[in-house]
Amino acid sequence: MDKTRIGFIGLGNVGGKLAGNLLRHGIDLTVLDLDRERVAEFVAKGARAAASPKALAERTDIVITCLPSPAASAAVMENPDGILAGLGRDKVWLEMSTTDAAEIRRLAAKVEAQGSTAMDCPVSGGCHRAATGNISIFAGGSRQAFERVLPVLSILGRQILHTGALGSASVLKVITNYLCTVHLVALTEALSVAKVVGLDMNMTYEGIRISSGNSFVHETESQVILNGSRDISFTMDLVIKDVGLFDAIAEEHEVPLELSPLVLGIFKDGQRRYGPRELSPNIIRRLEDACGIRVLGEGFPAEMVDDQPEATGFEVIPKGRTRAAAT
Repeated sequence: MDKTRIGFIGLGNVGGKLAGNLLRHGIDLTVLDLDRERVAEFVAKGARAAASPKALAERTDIVITCLPSPAASAAVMENPDGILAGLGRDKVWLEMSTTDAAEIRRLAAKVEAQGSTAMDCPVSGGCHRAATGNISIFAGGSRQAFERVLPVLSILGRQILHTGALGSASVLKVITNYLCTVHLVALTEALSVAKVVGLDMNMTYEGIRISSGNSFVHETESQVILNGSRDISFTMDLVIKDVGLFDAIAEEHEVPLELSPLVLGIFKDGQRRYGPRELSPNIIRRLEDACGIRVLGEGFPAEMVDDQPEATGFEVIPKGRTRAAAT
């Protein structure tokens, strides 16, 4: 493992923290990002900088991409100086972006045609857990490929779930992001009603937390809403992308959704009002503006910090299965 050379493209809110974990564990790391200052920060800590995706792929054994959209991933892979131009044989491409399953399979076919392996490995659990290596990872691809990359995934995340065939991880990630969005919209309504009727917002937060109304989203995003920062390192354009991917999956399989189109419409309205790069928890501004209120509490953090101790990642075995069956 210590001799494995890893390349990481995309040092944004999530990618930068994932790549930082690799660097902290002494991995031979090469990085690339459009933000030259971010690259320089990694170089100062011991990473190498690549001149292009092609150059990065040529000098590494595993190439990881963590990018904001399927289009960005396609460009990084397929441009003349892209990853595919430098990949060669017996290497691995790990797509950690939230992307379209059909697109990951299309690009994976090109990777495999060159004698290398592809997997989709999106993460879930918030940027604060990406920073500590405690984020969850979904991994789609062959069992053989999963076993090969599990040591790397065990550095990047805590709970690692092999989801099945290539593309399955991306579908599951889109589903979980959709659920996160539904929970967020519901919480903005609940918190706004609590404010309007005069409940103490700190008490309201605790009441939801200890009740059947609790959720991971409440324990994280409600806190930055009540702080006023609304900073969960995720923006409205990314919500619209993810829920749009979920809607597209449902439409392709003729599932007559009702809630998802409403949620997507709420965020499209929020984007029109406040801009595509507005922080996603600030969707509550639609209700604050309509009611002439500010939904705030006292003593809540401006951003989330993971308070779990860092630990080596492990494979999660689904209920009803055994580790022997998984292998």
